Amino acid sequence: MGSNLQHFSINADDVEATRRFYEAVLGWQFEAWGPPEFYRVTTGQGGVQGALQRRRELVEGQRMVGLEGTFSVEDVDEVARAVVANGGVILMEKTRIAGVGDLVWLQDPAGNAVGVMRYDTQAE
Repeated sequence: MGSNLQHFSINADDVEATRRFYEAVLGWQFEAWGPPEFYRVTTGQGGVQGALQRRRELVEGQRMVGLEGTFSVEDVDEVARAVVANGGVILMEKTRIAGVGDLVWLQDPAGNAVGVMRYDTQAE
């Protein structure tokens, strides 16, 4: 069973300045979607899906810096059990995002936050 990188997020304190930066530097396109200061990112034809969002803490007291990666999986419950069995920690229990799918955030033994999602455009 392999899992491909399906989505990335960039966290920013100044979302608008960061949006303008990536538009100018990499030619990315942004579409406001969902919560305030959240954008879907189009990196180019055939690129990985992306988002730009207000900086947050998945681990209390540790602000997200850099890219967040979310990997596509068939069964987030199975992955969550494997995380715990192999020394990881569940940061966010399974959450359903309407029209997107089921998401779990985990922390690997090295302290990295990683997302896993079962994508389902019919999710309610």
